[in-house]
Amino acid sequence: MAEWSMDLDDADDARTALEAAYRHALSFHRGRGSLPPAATAGFGALMHAFGGPVPELGVPAGQVIEQLAAAAGPGLMGTAGPRFFGWVAGGSHPAGVAADWLTSVWGQNAACYEGAPAAAVAEQVAAQWLVDVLRLPRECSVGITTGATMSNFVCLAAARSALLQRVGWDVEADGMSGAPPITVFAGEEAHASVFAALRYLGFGERKVVRIACDSAGRMGVEALRAALAQCGGPHVVIAQAGHIMTGAFDPVEAIVRLTRERGGWLHVDGAFGLWARACPARAPLAAGVEFADSWATDAHKWLQAPYECGCAFVRDTDAHRRAMTMGAGYLPPAGSECIRDPLHYTPELSRRARGFALWALLRAFGRRGIAAMIERHCAMAQRLADRLGAEPGIEVLNEVELNQVVVRFGRHEPAARGDALTQATLERIRQAGICFAHGAHWRGRRVMRLSVIAWPTTGDDIDRSADSMIEAWRATRQAAACIEAACPSPAPCMDHAST
Repeated sequence: MAEWSMDLDDADDARTALEAAYRHALSFHRGRGSLPPAATAGFGALMHAFGGPVPELGVPAGQVIEQLAAAAGPGLMGTAGPRFFGWVAGGSHPAGVAADWLTSVWGQNAACYEGAPAAAVAEQVAAQWLVDVLRLPRECSVGITTGATMSNFVCLAAARSALLQRVGWDVEADGMSGAPPITVFAGEEAHASVFAALRYLGFGERKVVRIACDSAGRMGVEALRAALAQCGGPHVVIAQAGHIMTGAFDPVEAIVRLTRERGGWLHVDGAFGLWARACPARAPLAAGVEFADSWATDAHKWLQAPYECGCAFVRDTDAHRRAMTMGAGYLPPAGSECIRDPLHYTPELSRRARGFALWALLRAFGRRGIAAMIERHCAMAQRLADRLGAEPGIEVLNEVELNQVVVRFGRHEPAARGDALTQATLERIRQAGICFAHGAHWRGRRVMRLSVIAWPTTGDDIDRSADSMIEAWRATRQAAACIEAACPSPAPCMDHAST
C-alpha cells in the first residue's frame, strides 16, 4: 500500500476535512440541548475507540476527522450544554468558537506584534475592553493565559517581584535562595489553584498563613488583622471574589485597608466572581475590589470563551513585565507604550492567539449583553435553590449570592446518614440523564454543588433539572425507608439506598 500524505496540492482533501469538521460542529451545536449531560462511554470503550498501535501509514484528513468525531462523541461531557451544573464551566459561545476556528486555520504564533500583527492588536484591544467591562484601574497591564491557575501565577509572580524590589532584592536575577522572606496570607478556603500557583513560585503551601473563614467561606477580617500584626516584612494577602462552593465574596473593602496600612500587596482570585463587576445588580458584592493590586479571572467561564482563556490584571505594569518578560536577540524588548507584545505579560513564548476569540465575544455580547447574562444566571441559580429548598428533606446550605448552590439531602439526619443519602441521590440524578451535578466534600460533609453559568441555560432547563433532582431524592428516600424496614442496621441499608 502506498503511503498517503496531504500537501498543498491536495485541496480536495483539505476541503473535505474542514467541511467535515464544520458539519459535525454544526450538528453538535444544534443538538446541544438534547445531548447527554455526561459521557456515555467509559474508559475501556474510549481506549478501544482511540487506541491501537501507532499508525504506520497516514490516511486522508477528511477520514481522520470522521474517525475522531466517531471516537470522541460518546466520551464528551455536556459542558457546552444547558443542564451541566457540575463545575463552573462556560458553554463555549458560537461567536467565540467560530473565531477560534479561524484562529486555528490562521496559525498565528501570538508572541509578539512582529510575528503576528493582527493577533497582537486584537488581544491588546480585547484587554483594554476587559479592563473597562470589569471596571478595573485603567493603568492595569493584562496577560491572557490558559486559565485562572496561570493567571494567579502571573499576578503572584508580579507581587513577588515588586515586594522584593522594595527591599533591594532582584528576584528575576538572583532567584529565591537567600531572598528576604515574603509572608503570604490567604483564607483557609482559598481555591486550590491559588495554592498551586504559590507552590510553583517557591512560596510553599505549608508556609501560607491560612486565615479562618465564616460559614460561607469568607475570610475573617479580625483574624486577618491579628495575623498581619505578627508580620514585620514583605507580605501578600490573597482575597477571594466568588467562593467555589457558595459564591460568597471576601470583605474586600476591609481587607484593602488592612493590607495598605502595612504596605502589602493585595491579590484577588476572581476566577468567576470578578465578573460580578460587569453586572450592575451584582457589582456591590465585589465592592472595593478595584483597590487591589492584581486580579485573576477566566474568560472561559462567564464570558463563554472556548478553552483555554484566562486573564491576569496587574496594576504595577513594571512589576508585571519584570516578572514575565523574555529576552533574546530575535525578540522585541519590553517597554513599548504603543505596541503591546504578549510575550512580556505571560510565561509563554509560543502561544495561541486567544485574543481573536476574546475580541469576538466582547463584540458579540457588548457590555449590556454580558451584564444581562450574568444577572440571568444568578436569578436562575436562585430559582433552582428555591425549588430544591422547598422539598422536604432537601437543604440548601448557602445564601445564593451569585450562581452557586450547595445542597445536602437528608435534612437533620446524622452526618454519616446524610452523606450516604446525598451520594445515593447524586447517583440517581446522573442515572436519570437530565442534568449533570457534581458531588463534593465541604466542611466534613458530602454535598452537591451546582454552578449555573452556561449561556444556553434557560428557565425551562432549570425546572427540568430541579424536577429530576427532586424525583431522585424521593426515590432515594423511599428506597432507604424500604430497606431499613427490613434491616434495623442503618449502615448497610444506606450502602444500598441507590439500588
